[in-house]
Formats: sequence, structure tokens, C-alpha cells
Amino acid sequence: MSGLKNILVVDDERDCQEFIKTVLEMEGFEVSTAKNGKEGVEKALQEKPDLIILDVQMPVKDGFQTFYEIKTNDIIRETPVIMLTGIREKTGIGFSAKDMKEFMDIEPNAYLEKPIDPEKLKETARKVLGLA
Repeated sequence: MSGLKNILVVDDERDCQEFIKTVLEMEGFEVSTAKNGKEGVEKALQEKPDLIILDVQMPVKDGFQTFYEIKTNDIIRETPVIMLTGIREKTGIGFSAKDMKEFMDIEPNAYLEKPIDPEKLKETARKVLGLA
């Protein structure tokens, strides 16, 4: 891996993966993708990314299970995670990092709502990576 920051995007929606990948690559990041939580954890262990962007609603292993697995794995537990969700858009009920802290006793570094604002995505990624 070069000196670029590597970001792993875990999302079952191919369009969303490609959108995030394009936005972040234009910012100079290296981006890889996974289509579900199981694949995401496997790739995170292989690639040891600098940041993981993790969708909440996915088949095989949802984002909450995946987040917990990442944060309890000694190899990747320190990897920052941005949770990504469209729950509010679909159900009208929001979920925040603080809610996750209360629910799981572990808090993600940030939470972004779908549809994703590209400027907010770039700003949040830079901030979480300590580049802002």
C-alpha cells in the first residue's frame, strides 16, 4: 500500500459503494469495497484499512454485528468506523452514535445518513482520519 489513506466501504448497495468510492478516490484516497458484513470483516483483517465506512442494513451480517466484531477484534479494533444508514429515510426513525454507545457500549467515530452528501462525506472522512 502506498502512503495514501486506505478506506474500506462495506455496503450491499452497489450504487452506493460506487458513489462513495468515486467521491473518496477524487479526494486522493485508496478505496476498496465489500458487499456485506462478513466480507467486510475479512477484508478489514486482510487490508487493515485506515478507515471503515459501514452500512447498517445489510444481508449476511448487519452493520451493528459487523461493528461489534470489528471493535472486539484485537487486530482491527482501533480502526475508525463511520456508520452509514438510510434508516431515517426508510422509517422516519433516526439513530446516532450516542444511541449506539447506549445500546452497544461502543460508539462509532461518526454517523452519516443516506442519501449521502458528498461534501459531508469528504469532510467526515478527513476529520475522522485526522486530516482536517
